[in-house]
Amino acid sequence: MQFSREESTRNLIRAWEPGRIRIGERWLTGNLIVSAETIVSDWTLRDRGRITVEDLMPALELGPEVVIVGAGLAAVSPDFDLMRELAELAVGLEYMQTQAACRTYNVLVHEGRRVAAALIQQRDSV
Repeated sequence: MQFSREESTRNLIRAWEPGRIRIGERWLTGNLIVSAETIVSDWTLRDRGRITVEDLMPALELGPEVVIVGAGLAAVSPDFDLMRELAELAVGLEYMQTQAACRTYNVLVHEGRRVAAALIQQRDSV
């Protein structure tokens, strides 16, 4: 087993609460895109229920091999048309609840994968 010191230069998600995410020591609200090197904290969506390739362009510009969409607290169904469009660009796409997306993102960053997480942080009614 190999142990390694965590690189402080990588953007890792330290905590998640409905409506906000802690990356490093910063709490961020609103929708955001995060990769190991970059945070896009002003990510806007035209229609939360129908994410498009255009919506994901800030994530795609980061050069990921996979994009994880964290779709809030609601159960999510994958958008197969969007998955196909990204596959044509050689980028994988995964949909999941935001909390699961945060955990999955961290695992992939630790594995050295090129990943971007597009995280929806609007509060869902409970």
